[in-house]
Amino acid sequence: MAKRRKTDKEWLSEWKEFGDNIDNATPIDIHESAIARLKRIGFLESNNEEWFKYYFPNFYTSEPAPFHLKSTKRVMSKPELYLVRSWARELSKSGRTMMEVLKLILTGQKKNVLLVSNSYDNAERLLMPYKVILERNNRVLNDYGTQKKIGSWEDGEFTTRKGVAFRALGAGQSPRGTRNNEIRPDVILIDDIDTDEDCLNSEIIEKRVNWIEKALIPTRSISNPLLLIACGNIIAEYCCITEMGAKADHWEVINIRDENGHSTWPQKNSEEAIDRVLESISYESGQTEYFNTPMNKGKVFKNIVDKATLKLKQADFVVIYADPATSNSESKKSSNKAVGIITSKGLDFQIFKVWLDTMTNAKFVDYLFEAFFICRDAGVDPILIYIENNTLQNPFYEQVFLPMIYEKSLQVNVALPVRPDERKKPDKWTRIEGTLEPLVRLERMTFNEKESKNPHMQRLKKQFKNANAKAKLLDGPDMVEGAVVIINDKKAEQAMGAITMVERQPSRHRI
Repeated sequence: MAKRRKTDKEWLSEWKEFGDNIDNATPIDIHESAIARLKRIGFLESNNEEWFKYYFPNFYTSEPAPFHLKSTKRVMSKPELYLVRSWARELSKSGRTMMEVLKLILTGQKKNVLLVSNSYDNAERLLMPYKVILERNNRVLNDYGTQKKIGSWEDGEFTTRKGVAFRALGAGQSPRGTRNNEIRPDVILIDDIDTDEDCLNSEIIEKRVNWIEKALIPTRSISNPLLLIACGNIIAEYCCITEMGAKADHWEVINIRDENGHSTWPQKNSEEAIDRVLESISYESGQTEYFNTPMNKGKVFKNIVDKATLKLKQADFVVIYADPATSNSESKKSSNKAVGIITSKGLDFQIFKVWLDTMTNAKFVDYLFEAFFICRDAGVDPILIYIENNTLQNPFYEQVFLPMIYEKSLQVNVALPVRPDERKKPDKWTRIEGTLEPLVRLERMTFNEKESKNPHMQRLKKQFKNANAKAKLLDGPDMVEGAVVIINDKKAEQAMGAITMVERQPSRHRI
């Protein structure tokens, strides 16, 4: 369902409330002496965070994270800078950018600001906080004077009394002639430039990127430094943000959780709060909005089919295959670990059961034993268990997983017959597509229908459906590919053994 657009009356009401909140949040000391005021302003201007905290108390509600401090230092110390901020939702990329830019213009370092978005209406609304703050922030007005200039104060374009110009611009609109007297734009802010709908059409993205590079950026002066900040998440493999990020001086990709699975802004976003949000939305939405991992619905694995399963004992081959990861975290940011029971009967393969998620090493080992017990109780003999062990994983496999498996074996009194899969593997996507695509397309690779409601199996299906050459999440399909190759190798060995036995039989023909 299309999202209803707000009426002008609704927007006016919201901005009035926004202005009232700014007014109420920024009281001043009317008894402060001129000397004390100048001393205070000098102290604030020498410290970015103190400046932000004082002038924007209703925005600066949590202490900054290290990535905030590092990025702000970069912005405030380099007049010439091309920066792309792919910070996840709830990390304040637009809010912090606004505070930085307002400090630069109020302290006289920048003079002409363009704010660009996917449409003019959106750009105008993104510019409105700047306008309202300059109108009604009591602390700004007290320390830097009245900003509103009568006759040059429209919603989409305004100029302060000190001659700082702001203009909203929609993608594709002509930016030519955007001057503030002799000053060309020295700040270009690009925010929310990509939309889900536009990213479905590569021609739109290509046209928009060309506009940015051929029309927007050349409005700058060559001799005057330009600050260009683009704020946006990676919502598609090919979008304006990915193209700008590739050319930027710095492309900051910050997710809601770091590589160790911890909140990147714990002062604001607790682990429990992050979990709550991720649990309330789809897997695809969580990856796109909070982890800069676009889920573009791949075009390769379309024929995902559930099918009734044979009993494990009736299969020709049963392989337990495990794809580990070195991370020992259950965070949704960490790499997935995968354990699967893959069966084969004749020409057909089936994913009988899978465990696929971010998990600790201990849980990974527990799942290995659970898979073993399922196969043992079903009468499978022999039970084949393989763990991927490439050159990257080898020290981890020997130093971490094998000791943990041995310890678990002692606890349950079972010697797990695990073997390393040391196959030298080519490119991951090439392997997955080449091995599995024909099987899935021809319904030779199916999914156990009894497991259709299992979150692990659902997660695997989503990774298949979104699989493409640039996909970041391929741990599940990679595990399945490993098992299929093992089974195919076993079939080949069995066939060669049969041929050898025939060749060794003595001839019964009489001469």
